[in-house]
Amino acid sequence: MFNPRFIGPTGCLLAGSLLLVGCFDPVDPKESTGDERRIRLAMLQPPRSGLTPLSDDAFKLSRWSTAETLVVLNADGDAEPALATEWQQLDQHRWRFVLRSGVNFHDGSAMTPDSVVRSLSAAMNAAPKPRILDGVELAIVPEGDHAVVITTAVPDPLLPQRLSSPQLAILAERAYGANGVVNPLQAGTGAFVLTEINGTSSARLNRFDGYWGEKAAAPGIDVNFVPDSAARAAALRTGSADLVEALPVSQLPLIAAELIHEVPMPRTNTLYLNTRVGAFRDPAMRAAAAAAIQRRPLVDNVYEGRADIASGLLGPALRWAAPLRQPQPTLPPTTVEGKTITLATFSDRAELPEVAVYLAQQLSAAGFVVKQEVREYAHIEADALAGKFDAFILSRATVLDSGDPLAYMYSDFACRGSFNIAQLCDPQVDEALTQAAAIPAGPQRRQAIIAAESRIMATHAAIPLLHERVIQGEAAVMRSAERDPRERLLVTPRSFIAPEQP
Repeated sequence: MFNPRFIGPTGCLLAGSLLLVGCFDPVDPKESTGDERRIRLAMLQPPRSGLTPLSDDAFKLSRWSTAETLVVLNADGDAEPALATEWQQLDQHRWRFVLRSGVNFHDGSAMTPDSVVRSLSAAMNAAPKPRILDGVELAIVPEGDHAVVITTAVPDPLLPQRLSSPQLAILAERAYGANGVVNPLQAGTGAFVLTEINGTSSARLNRFDGYWGEKAAAPGIDVNFVPDSAARAAALRTGSADLVEALPVSQLPLIAAELIHEVPMPRTNTLYLNTRVGAFRDPAMRAAAAAAIQRRPLVDNVYEGRADIASGLLGPALRWAAPLRQPQPTLPPTTVEGKTITLATFSDRAELPEVAVYLAQQLSAAGFVVKQEVREYAHIEADALAGKFDAFILSRATVLDSGDPLAYMYSDFACRGSFNIAQLCDPQVDEALTQAAAIPAGPQRRQAIIAAESRIMATHAAIPLLHERVIQGEAAVMRSAERDPRERLLVTPRSFIAPEQP
């Protein structure tokens, strides 16, 4: 349905930078009084599922500090208290979580054990399940007035880390409607209350004075979704936005260096090959494609040196991965004989279409006949997951959910994985993933994860290209924006806009 409030970002860009302010919902001056000013945030991808936390939209709710989980992760990926203050493993299958007292939802209702049971049960019963629950069966029951007991069908040594996923946020009863519909409006527990969602155009949040933790320094957040990368960069340059996520490398020379902030992140740019149908059903063709790929031109020319060449699925943000990794065997030469393939990607990340051009050249030089297809992510995801392309370039976070990369590996490469673009179903891969999942957090689990990575790499279903970095823009007046490698946090209670200097 056409939304008259939404002006496409490309159209705004063509209208010229002086008119770019028109792409952003104006701030009500009555809500920015004295030295307080609302934070204007430009984000990359619009909501794909109405901001339901049972989808990837959950990470927006987390980045706005509006929806919260039982636990959070520290920089090392260890679980720390949030809506749960403590937990213990009662036996191999049962965990007890003690809930924080005095927590109210944005609608004024109190968080209780029943609230937790309702939210986690909704995630378990969702179709499809949130990816953090791929292959997981949980039963949640209240225990007294201040605790819940969670039972896992099989031993799950990473259950606390799993519960840190933004897709398992705890929301008020009002959020849950018929047929699995979840509406997060005025239903979270965070420092900001979500008051307005304008389709795929914008969202609005206000400070929640009843927050259980540190009160928000800013009076609110005005979010605009701007898929066009040049428009996001222009918003920072022209002062239309205070905080901009995912600045494209191509625009960085046009932006003052002091406004650019770069952080290594656990995100891998990967070429997925369709192992079920088409040319890459043949392992020899996949091996030929892997041998044809040259990563250095991508890093130097597309990312202008602001990325790291990939030797595995897990990059330098996980410092333990490289020392454990063994060299991959050299691939034998293979004759391609003019195999036709369709190489696809999405335009929301400006670098990916450029990567596609380089890969098409490299694969053509190896003998493939390459057709390219590029669309916005919202219009191409379903076809990618259905296996309608021979090859797909994706920028993928590798520890987004639990802080542990095994969830990503299962989602993308297990036979029953929910994000299996490569359509891979390899018993040896599944066995390696199962073995790693049974090991508690620590050195042995990390070694098993690298063994699973090696098994995945041996199939050539995924060819890691490079590891990206967070490049976010912050206006000179922006203070305490979070620079989070996992992209879970962005605006926190400490974030605010400094008063303009006279």
